[in-house]
Amino acid sequence: MGAMTTVFRRELAGYFATPIAWVFIVIFLLTTAAFAFYLGNFFERGQADLLSFFTYLPWLYLFLIPAIGMRLWSEERKTGTIELLLTLPISVPAAVLGKFLAAWAFVGIALSLTFPFWLTVSYLGDPDHGVIIASYIGALLMAGGYLAITSCLSALTQNQVIAFVVSTVVCFLFTVSGTPIVLDFVSGWAPEMLVDQIAGFSFITHFQSIIGGVIDLRDLVFFASLIGVWLFANMIIIEYKKFAG
Repeated sequence: MGAMTTVFRRELAGYFATPIAWVFIVIFLLTTAAFAFYLGNFFERGQADLLSFFTYLPWLYLFLIPAIGMRLWSEERKTGTIELLLTLPISVPAAVLGKFLAAWAFVGIALSLTFPFWLTVSYLGDPDHGVIIASYIGALLMAGGYLAITSCLSALTQNQVIAFVVSTVVCFLFTVSGTPIVLDFVSGWAPEMLVDQIAGFSFITHFQSIIGGVIDLRDLVFFASLIGVWLFANMIIIEYKKFAG
């Protein structure tokens, strides 16, 4: 636990030691504000809620989360500091979890800075605060899923651009698998059970349930399992690089 905490602090401080963190936060806040109040037709709908903000969030995550996570391991491999890290008295699970939790905490900080959106809709109307709280929890869980995928794929290459592109593609597949266009295409030739399985792997399918105000155990299990599987794969890759190197 001590080793993981050390890695966590090192990584989180590293974000704010460069302009990357501030650029990400500014872009995140500006784009989410545009989605919430303009592209989402907030004022035209006449409803005091943050549905438009959370509806667009998976698509925003699709690009911004890989941009944050692509450096987790690829930068370590490129600079050669991964060998130094792995020679320290830090286990691979501690290193993987520490890096992942730091990136997740950073995204959580950025997400928490959208709190004025909540204050705005509360001032303009009487929103369902329970739904908004559930939506924020779901948004944080979904960010963890995107980050776990990106962290794992980042360990496969020294090139951050490649890590970003591959992570975006994989996250895109997990995102669109539950959309009507994909399900309609698959349902034309696949059995219903397979269609349900494909929809069950979609971020949107589970996230939409949560932003509807219902935190279902199945949705929590999905995100927890997704994060666990990809982090476990991340550990296997780092272990292999450790002994291969």
